[in-house]
Amino acid sequence: MLETLLLSRIQFALNISFHILFPTITIALAWYLFYFKVRYDLSRHPVWMRLYRFWVKVFALTFAIGVVSGITMSFQFGTNWPGFMEKVGNIAGPLLGYEVLTAFFMEATFLGAMLFGMRRLPNWLHSLATFLVALGTSLSAFWILALNSWMQTPQGHIMLDGVAHPQSWMEIIFNPSFPYRLTHTLLASGITASFLIAGISAYRLINGDEKKAPKLALRSAMITAAILVPLQVLVGDLHGLNTLQHQPQKVAAMEGVWETTRGADMLIFAVPDEEKRTNHFEIAIPNLASLILTHDAHGEVKGLNEFKELQPPVKPVFYGFRVMVGLGLLMLLISWWVAWRLLTNKNLSQLQMKSIYWMTFSGWIATLAGWYVTEIGRQPYLVQGLLKVSDAVTNIPPQNVALSLTIYTVVYLGLLFAYLQTLFYMAKNAVQVEEYSDRELKSGSKKESIDTAFSQSTDVKSTDVKSIQVKSIQVKSIQVKSAGESA
Repeated sequence: MLETLLLSRIQFALNISFHILFPTITIALAWYLFYFKVRYDLSRHPVWMRLYRFWVKVFALTFAIGVVSGITMSFQFGTNWPGFMEKVGNIAGPLLGYEVLTAFFMEATFLGAMLFGMRRLPNWLHSLATFLVALGTSLSAFWILALNSWMQTPQGHIMLDGVAHPQSWMEIIFNPSFPYRLTHTLLASGITASFLIAGISAYRLINGDEKKAPKLALRSAMITAAILVPLQVLVGDLHGLNTLQHQPQKVAAMEGVWETTRGADMLIFAVPDEEKRTNHFEIAIPNLASLILTHDAHGEVKGLNEFKELQPPVKPVFYGFRVMVGLGLLMLLISWWVAWRLLTNKNLSQLQMKSIYWMTFSGWIATLAGWYVTEIGRQPYLVQGLLKVSDAVTNIPPQNVALSLTIYTVVYLGLLFAYLQTLFYMAKNAVQVEEYSDRELKSGSKKESIDTAFSQSTDVKSTDVKSIQVKSIQVKSIQVKSAGESA
């Protein structure tokens, strides 16, 4: 049977991999909702509210699963990794507490108003609630990434009797890798949400939905992605330089560099061999790794042989990095290709529509690949230089961990299947609201209430109401005339 350490690592990897899928969407999707709401407030065009109403349901579904999976994940600090809280709990505990107090409470407080207040609250107050939910999601990311970044590049603490104590919270929070990691993650969320919105909208259009809402959503998402992806490339480069400075062993694993080299090649593909400490089947571009990492074609890149027993597992870091970068380049290509067509007012081809649809969850895959590079690349440390993974794991029997791992796996697979099924069911059965003509929009529908514009409870049109009123008057006239004749 597998040992407790390996089973606990697999279980935490499963939990974090499942959990991160949902905040990666909700952080940016909340800001999309705020954008849709502001556009409706300014224009009163009903298409913006239809976008809001559809995607707020997706947000609610995603947010709920993210909260539940986040709670179960936090339990493992006590059940599987007691050494973590014992050694660095004085720092991790407050940061997690700040996340709950400043972010989660804000999200939970105003989420109900955002979801159910469209017809009950003043319009300005509902827009404010949407903004505060979006702000709360970003604040949550701020605190979680402050902790994770501190685990990567710890500072601002002192060690007393083997336990970390905070000395400067400013240094702890704004540690050397935090600005890069926060920006990189927020951009990743924006790209993930953009391709999700575009992909679901493409799915609706492919299936015959010719309304304005999915077309406008696809346009907004793809143009946003075309802006965010190049920014992510720039931030990724800066993040890589920071990692080279503070965690050179991680960079060496990412690049597959075994010997310290000047003018290191960029490996497009290779098969790392940790036993023989070499690579097989290399496809390389000369000097490119040094150029990217040091901005000097002959710059020095430290090799894995410099770190020996402190090196991370090479294969998952090496391949994870290439998956992340490869998907990023594909996202750049597709987003620019589609955005160019949209900005030149050209219709998208079927190939373009299907390409967008196939990329619906590409952000998930790229995010997971990047997360694996970050976390596995820190091994064998749980907190860089302070706490090894093997020193933090629980001593409970491996059978117990295996049982909980099995349960988590079954439940998470079921939840993921249900989430995807529900998401596409919602897309397929999106509520279709009759479009207003340009003439009606120009003639003063600005004061029209949301209840009237987006009522889903009746199919009776105003012309039908007028017809019924006319018939009622005719019946009354006949009745009066009959009564007069009788008299």
